[in-house]
Amino acid sequence: MKESFWGIFIVTFGIVTMFLIYSFQGITDTSEHNYNILKEVTEAAMMDAISLPDYRRDAIIRIDREKFVENFVRRFAESARLGKTYNIRIYDVVEYPPKVSIQVSSGEQAKTGEEIYNFDIVNRIDAILETPF
Repeated sequence: MKESFWGIFIVTFGIVTMFLIYSFQGITDTSEHNYNILKEVTEAAMMDAISLPDYRRDAIIRIDREKFVENFVRRFAESARLGKTYNIRIYDVVEYPPKVSIQVSSGEQAKTGEEIYNFDIVNRIDAILETPF
């Protein structure tokens, strides 16, 4: 009888542990996904926003602010998960030298029985464009 209770305890503990691992894996995957999208999209949008007339005339690498924001939002929307709600904040766009500060936040929910836990996942990046020009 004593050994059967230990067996039931171990099986129940294993199921609860698997559930907790599954919930935290979803949260960490979301954070990693958001960071990778943020990094890649920021770099690509900065490269697209380089002002070619300024580079040809003065050999200065500048980015166009409006073009950067447009490219960033378009590329982020193409790469983001459809079921999530994202809040994008662009804090600073410096045209010369090219520098941007962006924050992307999203929400994640985890359910344990009757309780629902809400997590805010925030990723922030400050990027400076370095080019081989």
